[in-house]
Amino acid sequence: MLNHGPGNRPGRLHEAHQEARARAAAAAGEGGHELSVREEGAFALAACSCGWIGPARRARSRAREDACAHGGG
Repeated sequence: MLNHGPGNRPGRLHEAHQEARARAAAAAGEGGHELSVREEGAFALAACSCGWIGPARRARSRAREDACAHGGG
């Protein structure tokens, strides 16, 4: 069982991942890689339209680096 935080309920960051995956699934049919960096509270995370989601980072610069590494640029 995954521990999602207090009370084992999914938090806002988990919900953000689910939203990003849903958008990625919709965009995957379009065949493109669209990278974005989102902020959720104290964390930033990179996401791609292909469904890839990077780890939550406290530094936006690290989330951007994750996105660049995934996107090849």
